[in-house]
Amino acid sequence: MASLNRGQAAPERIAAALRGELLEGVHPVGTRFREEVLAERFDVGRHTIRSALQLLTERGLVAHERHRGAVVAALSRRRIDEVFDYRKVLELGALRMALDRGADLSPVLAEVERLEELAARSPAPSWRELTGVHGAIHRAIVAAAGNRHLLDAFRRCEDEIRLLLTFVRPDFDAGRLAAVHRELVEKLRLGGETAADALTEDIDEGGRAALLAALRRAEESARLLGR
Repeated sequence: MASLNRGQAAPERIAAALRGELLEGVHPVGTRFREEVLAERFDVGRHTIRSALQLLTERGLVAHERHRGAVVAALSRRRIDEVFDYRKVLELGALRMALDRGADLSPVLAEVERLEELAARSPAPSWRELTGVHGAIHRAIVAAAGNRHLLDAFRRCEDEIRLLLTFVRPDFDAGRLAAVHRELVEKLRLGGETAADALTEDIDEGGRAALLAALRRAEESARLLGR
């Protein structure tokens, strides 16, 4: 039986445990979450498992497929573009609002420094820790706009972004991630189009392009294996 935080309701506890595993890349694409297996693992009823899986579906971490139930959805061009188009509109809009109001970007810098500290740590941090701080950097950019609705909108896609980033884990180590975001925050502090262009490049070249390259590799591997 899995050990869970008893301060939460059972579906939330189970969803939190599975979320952690998903963000660490434990469950590969196509993994099917069988209710009976999870019910035995967590020592709860199947109704509780269904509620937990629904929470994960709402966060974009699993998809519900007919006749298969909850599965880890495959990477696709459409999925990448939908998530990164949403993110781009949201983050760029928030950045422009923040710059227009002369917002303090020091919270963004503080998160970048936290990422640099992680990168320098030995033993190396987990991928989940890295993507957690990476998400905090971009959340701080959105928060600088001072609009809670924008921040709520970002939080709705945050877990799915982190899940997608597990596909590019081989392409980024902690040092590279920290260096890229140090360069980003320095350009954000310059303001104007320099800041907007830097954020656009980070989203499109650093995130979207890396995921599309990972998708091409996966498709080529599948082709060679005759799948």
